[in-house]
Amino acid sequence: MTSTFLPDERTGPGLGAPPPPAPRTRSRARRRTLHWLTATGFQLPALVLFLGLVLLPMLFALYAAFFRWGGFGMPTDHVGGENFTRLFQDDVFLGDLWRCLVLVALTLVVQLPFALAMAVLLNQRMRGRAVYRMLFFAPYVLSEAITGILFGMIFAPDDGFADQVLGRIGLDGLGGQWFADQSTVMATLFLVMTWKYFGFHMMLCLAGLQAVPRELTEAALIDGAGPWQRFRNVTLPLLAPTLRISVFLAVIGSIQLFDLVWVTTAGGPDHHSETMAVTMFQYGFKRYQVGYASAISVAMFAISLVFALAYQRFVLRRDLEGATTTMRGDGK
Repeated sequence: MTSTFLPDERTGPGLGAPPPPAPRTRSRARRRTLHWLTATGFQLPALVLFLGLVLLPMLFALYAAFFRWGGFGMPTDHVGGENFTRLFQDDVFLGDLWRCLVLVALTLVVQLPFALAMAVLLNQRMRGRAVYRMLFFAPYVLSEAITGILFGMIFAPDDGFADQVLGRIGLDGLGGQWFADQSTVMATLFLVMTWKYFGFHMMLCLAGLQAVPRELTEAALIDGAGPWQRFRNVTLPLLAPTLRISVFLAVIGSIQLFDLVWVTTAGGPDHHSETMAVTMFQYGFKRYQVGYASAISVAMFAISLVFALAYQRFVLRRDLEGATTTMRGDGK
């Protein structure tokens, strides 16, 4: 007598055999894999460039900072933290830190308010405002090298354009050495920096002003608010995220300033216009003390990183909340 096996309806076609995977589950896993491969393919060239041109040089600079090295061959004379100790005993580097603080303070107190004022002015209805915007933004388009050469000729002692203009209007006593005088070099350099960079911050502020809803300012006007009250209570709070970004870029730019200083003064006279980047270049490519120059570069990176993290944590935190996105296709 033979008997046939009847499969249990609860266990599927075989004894204890699990049910086959749902086609929808396989399709979702395949879609996620495809998304991951696509994202990796797009990011891979940028990651390779970042690894080769940014991350590896940074790691090698950190490694070289612990050696007394002239830049030829591989570093072998290990000196531990001597280069970093030397930083805080170097009057030039300590002066660089002080000059960096001065430039940051002047930028925040003079350059950015001036850029904001010009943006508010050029946001009004007036004839030729597009031309004014172009003229004020044009200096930012010029390279730092061209700007440095231009102002080197303008502020040349005696026969420079600035001295000639002052002489013709009877103010020749105000002329001087400009870049060549220790008492005026930083003020002259900051004047050139303002001319070069204020247009960029002006355009940032102008973009932020154009994003302010006109209905709010009109409502404030109907309530009887004057121009200053409308600006202080309506425009300025809505412009705050743009101003915070502008401050961040200005401070980081002041810390890393190099091109403009190198072309105009090369750090002179007698180190009175040097920045950390100029000092690093002097030691690394002029004196062939690459180990010490690497320590300066590490210090610059550390200062920039600490400022960026602190600024993001305490200033940009509210602006960055909810700004992250995901790559999931299901929208979760």
